[in-house]
Amino acid sequence: MGRAALAGAALFIALTIDFVTKWLIVNIVMIPPHMIKITPFFNLVLGFNTGVSFGMFRELFVEQPLLLAAIMAAITAGLLVWAVRTTRRIETFALGLIAGGAAGNVVDRVRHGAVTDFLDLHVGDWHWPAFNMADVMITVGVVLLITGSLWPARSTVSIAKAPGRSRFVG
Repeated sequence: MGRAALAGAALFIALTIDFVTKWLIVNIVMIPPHMIKITPFFNLVLGFNTGVSFGMFRELFVEQPLLLAAIMAAITAGLLVWAVRTTRRIETFALGLIAGGAAGNVVDRVRHGAVTDFLDLHVGDWHWPAFNMADVMITVGVVLLITGSLWPARSTVSIAKAPGRSRFVG
């Protein structure tokens, strides 16, 4: 599978998961909006983030959500260029997931002026900021990038034919 196809497949997977889960939450699960306790540490909630990650810089972009969407779209395009140019499949797939997650949040921001969040992890009364499946795809992509960077790259030159090495030991 070519690099562009692999990156595109990862992007498509991330976007599809993100769109389907957001649609289900907004149109079926959270009508009317409420909290659904799944486990002692995980709830489903409905929230809308007008800021960047974890709601940071909310005040800066609340009046100009399209500016943030444009910045995120440029970053997404850069990730796709990187994904196609890398030589390692795990990096290509990881970057596709990250780009797909970012694109899902860009589309949300353009359509609604905010990103739909619904996953709530907590310990007692302390809650991690709510997030969505696009954020999960971004996180999985980053973990794959880090994991892939720990694996040694395969050499394309055999030891016997490597420059400066003689096949004869004397």
